[in-house]
Amino acid sequence: MRTHALLALSTALLIVASPLAALDLSDTVLGNRTAYIPPQCYTKTIDAAGTAHNPCQTCHVRSRAPHYINDQDLQLSYAFPELALKNPWTNLFVDRSAEVAATAREEILAYVRQDNYRDTDGQNILAARLQPPPAEWDVNGDGAWGGYIPDVAFDFDDQGFDIGPDGQMTGWRAFAYQPLPGTFWPTNGSTDDVMIRLPEAYRQTADGTPDRAIYALNLATVEALIKRADVAIPRTDEVALGTDLDRDGMLGTATQITFVFDPKAGEVMHYLGRAGALQDAGEAPLAAGLFPLGTEFLHSVRYIDFDGDRIAIAPRLKELRYMRKTRWLTYFDRQEGALAEAKERNSFPDRIAMFFGDAETGISNGTGWRLQGFIEDARGDLRPQSFEETVFCMGCHGGIGVNDDDVLAFPRKLDADAVQGGWYHWTQHGLYGVPDRMRADGLPEYAHYLRTNGAGDEFRGNAELISRWLDEDGALTPEAAEGFRHDVSALLYPSPERALDLNAAYRMIVREQSFTKGRDATVTPQENVWREVEQDQPTGITEVQAPWYQR
Repeated sequence: MRTHALLALSTALLIVASPLAALDLSDTVLGNRTAYIPPQCYTKTIDAAGTAHNPCQTCHVRSRAPHYINDQDLQLSYAFPELALKNPWTNLFVDRSAEVAATAREEILAYVRQDNYRDTDGQNILAARLQPPPAEWDVNGDGAWGGYIPDVAFDFDDQGFDIGPDGQMTGWRAFAYQPLPGTFWPTNGSTDDVMIRLPEAYRQTADGTPDRAIYALNLATVEALIKRADVAIPRTDEVALGTDLDRDGMLGTATQITFVFDPKAGEVMHYLGRAGALQDAGEAPLAAGLFPLGTEFLHSVRYIDFDGDRIAIAPRLKELRYMRKTRWLTYFDRQEGALAEAKERNSFPDRIAMFFGDAETGISNGTGWRLQGFIEDARGDLRPQSFEETVFCMGCHGGIGVNDDDVLAFPRKLDADAVQGGWYHWTQHGLYGVPDRMRADGLPEYAHYLRTNGAGDEFRGNAELISRWLDEDGALTPEAAEGFRHDVSALLYPSPERALDLNAAYRMIVREQSFTKGRDATVTPQENVWREVEQDQPTGITEVQAPWYQR
C-alpha cells in the first residue's frame, strides 16, 4: 500500500532540491569502458533447477545481408573482453522496494503526466533551451548547439505525419511496430515510440515542391527495401507519376510497391520526385536492406500512464534518442567491416570498442550513423546525454546481429492490414488489438519467446507476467498462448499497480543521476544476474534459436 503521502512528497522535494555535482558534458573519458555492453548480457541463463532460459536470441542471431554481424555464438557463451568481466551495472542490485512503497500514487501519477518536452502553451521547452544552449552544454564553446535540435511537435494527423505549429509537416512520421521481446515490452519498465524522417528531397516533387503523396510513396519504397517485401499502398495513378510502381509492365492503378533489387539484371526500384532525379544522378543511392543517406530516427522513451485499467504512453519523457545516417556504406564496405571486426574479436578478445564524438554533436557508431540523446536531469527536465550515457546506446545500434542497417524498430513496422497501415503514433492507437506476429518458421513470435525463455524479460524478474502466463512448471500452455494471440497488449502491458511501481523505481535513478550504473526500472535486487563472469564462460544454452526473419 502507498501511505504517508505527505511524508513521501516532502522527501521527494528534498531529494530534488539537493545539490548534485555538475555534469561535465565535455568529458569523453569513460568510467565504464564497456558501457556499450548492456546489463541484459549479464543474465544468468540457467536457473536453480538446471533449466536453460534463452533471452539472448532477441539480439544475438545470424543477420540478414547487408548486415553481416553474425553473432549467434553469443547465445552460447559470455564472450566478454577482460574489462567487462565484472558487471558494472550495479543499479540492478539496489533494493528500492521501501521507497517505492512509500511513494504516493497521486504524486507519481502527477509526475509522469507532466509534459517535460512542451510547456503549458505547447512550446518546445528543449528547443528553446538549446537556442543558444547553456554554457555548461556548449561543449565546443562556440555559443551555438552543434547537434540535433528537437523539432518534432508530437501532433500527428490520421496518417501519422507530425504537424508543426505552423500547420506544416515537420517531416517526422510515426509508425507502429512489434516491440522486440524482453526489455522493450512496456511491462518491463517503459513505453516508447519511434518516428522516421527522410531528407527533404524525398518529400518533394521533381521541381522541389513539398508533396505529401510523393513522401508517402517514398516511405513505402523504403519500407519495401528494408523488409525485402512488397508493400501495399492506397490506389495510386501510375500514369500521373510516370512510374510502374507495381512493376506489372504497364502504367495503370497500383495498389502496391513491388520489391525488387537485382542490379546485375538492371532491376532496381526507384524513388519518386526530386529524390528520383538525385538517384539518377548518383546522389541518392538505393539498396535493399539500407536506408537512404540522411535518414533520421527519433525515439522517445517514456513513463507508463493508464486510464482505468487501460495502459497508455505517458506525457513525460525519460529520454529522447536521435540518430542520423551520415555516411553511405556499400554492401562491400559493410561486409569488409564486419569481417574485420570478427577477426579482431577472435585475435584480440580483450580489445574493447572505441567511439568518437561528443555529447553535443553525437557519436559515430562506425557504420554510417551518428547518435545522440537527451535524458532527464535530477529535476525531471531534459538535458543532453553525456558521452558515456550515449555510448550505452552503441551496443544495440550496429553491434548485434538482429539489426537491419543498425536499426531495430522499422523492420518490425506493422503491415498494411494494421490501423492506418501501421502509420500512427501510440497516443493515437496503442497495442490493443495487435496480434502476435508470425515468425518465418510459422510460429507466433512472442509465444516462441516465452517458451524458450521461460519469462517475459531477460532477468526473469517480472513476476507479474510469469504468474499471469506461465504454469507452475514455467511453461506456456497452448491455452495461455491463445490469450494474447490476437491481442498482444494482454501480454505486453503491466497492471496499473506494476506501472506505478516501475515509474517510482525509475524516478529514483533520475534523482540520483546514476544512469551510468544502469537505467532499468527494477524495484528489488535482481537475482538472475551475474556480478562477475569468467571469460568465455558457457551460458548453458545448447540450442541456438533463429531470428524471427529466418526459417
